[in-house]
Amino acid sequence: MFIVDEKEKEYRFGNSGPKYLMKGPRMNFAIVQFMPGQDFTAHYHNIMEENFFILEGKIDIVVDGVVHTLSAGQLIHIEPKEIHYCINNYDTPVKMISTLAPFQEVDKIELKDYKY
Repeated sequence: MFIVDEKEKEYRFGNSGPKYLMKGPRMNFAIVQFMPGQDFTAHYHNIMEENFFILEGKIDIVVDGVVHTLSAGQLIHIEPKEIHYCINNYDTPVKMISTLAPFQEVDKIELKDYKY
C-alpha cells in the first residue's frame, strides 16, 4: 500500500505533458495536461493498453486515423497496436487521466512522420 500526493509530482514539460503518480510494477497512472495547440507524437504500444479519462476541457484523440473528440466525463480505451495521437485543438487546457497496463519498461513505438 502507498499514497501519492499529486502536489509532490511535476508535469514533464513544466505545465504540460504527463505527471506520473505511479510507474509500474503492474500499471502506469498519470495526470496529463495539454495547453491549447499542444500534442504528442503519434505512437502505439505492442503490449500495453491505454485509457484516457477526460477531467477538464476537450481534446481530439486520433486512433488508427479516426478523430474522436472527447470532453469531460468521457473515457477512451486504446488497444495494443492501435496508433494514437492526441492534440488540443481548443482554446482551453485539457486535463485527463492516463493509465497503461500491463506495465512494460519499454513499449512505445513512435511514428514521427505519421499523418492522420
